[in-house]
Amino acid sequence: MSQLSWSPTATLRKGLRIFLPISLALTIYLYFFPFFGKCAFPLPPVQHNAPADTGYHAFLETVKLHLSLPPVPVDETDPTSTPAVTPSRPLAPFRLLALGDPQLEGDTSIPTEYLGVFPHVKSLFRHLTFQTSHASLRWRLRQCFHEIVDIFFEDVFNLAESYRKRFDHWGNDYYLAHIYRTLHWWSRPTHVTVLGDLLGSQWVTDDEFYWRAHRFWNRVLKGGERVPDDVAMFPADEYDLTGYLSTSGPANDSSVWTKRIINVAGNHDIGYAGDINTNLTARFEDAFGKVNYELRFELPLTNKSLTNTLFDALDNPLSDRLVPELRLVVLNDMNLDTPALSPELQDDTYSFINSVINTASAVQFKGHFTLVLTHVPLYKPDGVCVDSPLFTFHDHDGTLKEQNQLSLAASKGFLEGILGMAGNKDAPGNGQGRRGIILNGHDHEGCDTWHYINQSFVEEETLVQGAEDGEFEIERKQREWEVKRYKQAKKEALIGREDMPGVREVTVRSMMGEFGGNAGLLSVWFDEEEWEWKAEYATCPMGTQHLWWVVHFMDFFVVLGAVLLAAAGVAGWFGVDVDRIVVRGLRRMVGGRKYRRRMTTSERSERHERHREGERHRDERGKSRDRNAVVKDRTRSKSRRRMYKEEGRRGVTPDQQLWSEAKKRLDYEKS
Repeated sequence: MSQLSWSPTATLRKGLRIFLPISLALTIYLYFFPFFGKCAFPLPPVQHNAPADTGYHAFLETVKLHLSLPPVPVDETDPTSTPAVTPSRPLAPFRLLALGDPQLEGDTSIPTEYLGVFPHVKSLFRHLTFQTSHASLRWRLRQCFHEIVDIFFEDVFNLAESYRKRFDHWGNDYYLAHIYRTLHWWSRPTHVTVLGDLLGSQWVTDDEFYWRAHRFWNRVLKGGERVPDDVAMFPADEYDLTGYLSTSGPANDSSVWTKRIINVAGNHDIGYAGDINTNLTARFEDAFGKVNYELRFELPLTNKSLTNTLFDALDNPLSDRLVPELRLVVLNDMNLDTPALSPELQDDTYSFINSVINTASAVQFKGHFTLVLTHVPLYKPDGVCVDSPLFTFHDHDGTLKEQNQLSLAASKGFLEGILGMAGNKDAPGNGQGRRGIILNGHDHEGCDTWHYINQSFVEEETLVQGAEDGEFEIERKQREWEVKRYKQAKKEALIGREDMPGVREVTVRSMMGEFGGNAGLLSVWFDEEEWEWKAEYATCPMGTQHLWWVVHFMDFFVVLGAVLLAAAGVAGWFGVDVDRIVVRGLRRMVGGRKYRRRMTTSERSERHERHREGERHRDERGKSRDRNAVVKDRTRSKSRRRMYKEEGRRGVTPDQQLWSEAKKRLDYEKS
């Protein structure tokens, strides 16, 4: 049996032994990354005033949702009793999966879309057909040579880059879809939001805009639905509830709202204040939903005896308790700052904010919670977050061109208006305002901060002499809103102080690949003892887009290798030497070298024996040939002399005769 010097099937088999386990491990990690990252919605605490659980217990309860383990009660009378399975703890009734800034790119980033395919070939044709004007033939030829060079050094590379970019767009869509799909399956949210910058640019045509919207709904968030216009309501004193937060079932989620996507308008969707117009706003609302609206969800009370403690103007007028309700405000804050291109759209935004303030419950009451979803973060001094304050304006009309944060005045509208906080203790509700939290995007790096105002600060007025003119001026030190990182504020015990009302603002880190494919997990639950809502936030990063590409490329080649190896095995059953065919084809491709094979030891000794036997036979034939050579030569010489004599009689010389014989011999060999 012959063996090849190199066996492709053996090499393929060895490669699969190495890469198959690696591919399998990476694939399992990629498709179960929330499990390996221990991602879970924060879990409401068991004890009153205890912090929310964002670690082991929250992760364990999420695992139980997928294992379907029944809860095992603990015998409270027996302190030594231990359950076989940790008792199930109720999840938060409101769990929001927050995604930030996907920024889907499109044809505007593909060179062939805005330059055309081989544009220099068309220019060269126009030059050659005299469709262009030049000073002389020399300049025409010179331009033609320039076009030829640009064909190879621009057109070819632009075409390759265009194909690469299209493939990258396709992969990026499914990378983002993988984050949403996997986290939605694993964490079981009750609601989902995308905090602005759904698309990569507001300056795209309507056709391009709707194509990206199609990709958003059919690739990235496949299965999701926009919030219906009749559900997204304008604030009013008399309103209908959007729905109820479920407290029953293992995941207490709603099949309706788990599919609906609460979209927030961003600067790359409709532009900044100096860019927003009715066309940009109308097409966004058509594809993704309204830019300003509110949703109200009520939490049914499981303990019916608590209903007697609720405020009632007739029966219980002294109570400060309201029916637990979560108010979700979706706000377009892109045109809060001025100057704006469209005063009408800016007036609509301010009218919406005023309606939110006027229809909110009084700050003296408890039980209502306000969740504000917007895009541009609130004002923060330089150094608190990655993005520092930045404002630029258009040269042609002076309208707002770009901003990293809201202005300080606009930020106060959130803190003092929507949430009702104040720096004065004598204000209604002691200035504590309403419980709430603010979620936004825009700053791709993300940030978690605490906005507060120190009510114990004593305002002062002092006379200060000017350094230049020597005149005295009054300097006022007033209470101002301050902001710190949430962890720092928690460390300094600033959160929860009666003389420092504040609110948490979370800027969700972008879900784009270069920022780690991040997602936010917000839990909001109701504390019946305090009769207040509480919230906690956690993150779950998947990893960069390179991991997604590497895993899927590796999976593709491993599956391809397994199929080829199986096909080679089937062909071997039918007697086809796949290794020989492959090696011969490869050698022909690399240079046409002759196919050679390696012989076994027995075949090699056999060959040597045949070689020695052949040499012996040749020696014996050589001896007999030597004995007969003399007789043949003599006979040949006599016949030649006789032939020469005859030819000489006919006038043919010996040289001519030799030439004739040589020619006949050559003709014979050719035939």
